Amino acid sequence: MTQTHFGFQQVDENEKAGKVRGVFDSVASKYDLMNDLMSAGLHRAWKAYTVQVANLKPGERVLDIAGGTGDLSRAFARKVGDSGLVVHTDINEAMLRQGRDRLLDEGLVLPTSLADAEKLPFKSESFDLVSVAFGLRNMTHKDQALAEMCRVLKPGGRLLVLEFSRIAEPLKKPYDWYSFNILPKLGSLFAGDAESYKYLAESIRMHPDQATLKAMMKTAGFGHVDVHNLSAGIVALHAGIKC
Repeated sequence: MTQTHFGFQQVDENEKAGKVRGVFDSVASKYDLMNDLMSAGLHRAWKAYTVQVANLKPGERVLDIAGGTGDLSRAFARKVGDSGLVVHTDINEAMLRQGRDRLLDEGLVLPTSLADAEKLPFKSESFDLVSVAFGLRNMTHKDQALAEMCRVLKPGGRLLVLEFSRIAEPLKKPYDWYSFNILPKLGSLFAGDAESYKYLAESIRMHPDQATLKAMMKTAGFGHVDVHNLSAGIVALHAGIKC
């Protein structure tokens, strides 16, 4: 069996998706609350910046991968208007249900699809923009997922990857202390699940850094990739254009 990482653990590749699914099944109902607590609300600013960089126009078609509770799908839908399309997807059914129900409660009806980013069920050259926020690091074959995102984009289409990344070196020690000491305690107190937030901290450290992810996107078919470091590199937005 081929091995891959699940946090700091080594597991068989065919086991990782199930383990990740278990994490998000556990945290789905508290996902938004925990995002606010863990980031002190900064995740809202990171997503707002992503929407600004997307620069969507009315009538454009958007695929939101790992769309979870629907923050970006909602914002994108406002930009593309009634003449556009936003498809809200996630591989995790519990997260997708949370997002769909939340969007419906706000009177927003979007196409919703249970989809694996490594095998996207969409035709080639179907979308003007693909986004994936805080989901790429959980994928087993990131190179395959990036290639699929490139495939479904129209020529000149854009990919936005918002993901935890490498923080500036002077802040590394306090950030590590917070990640491995405070995050699991917050998870235990507010979500009843310390282990999932221990996995979160570990998965961030195993994710490719800014330069490595940029190179991976270029290999996948994105001719131009910009990297926007946010909050001293806690998060990075990679913006790629399909040639």
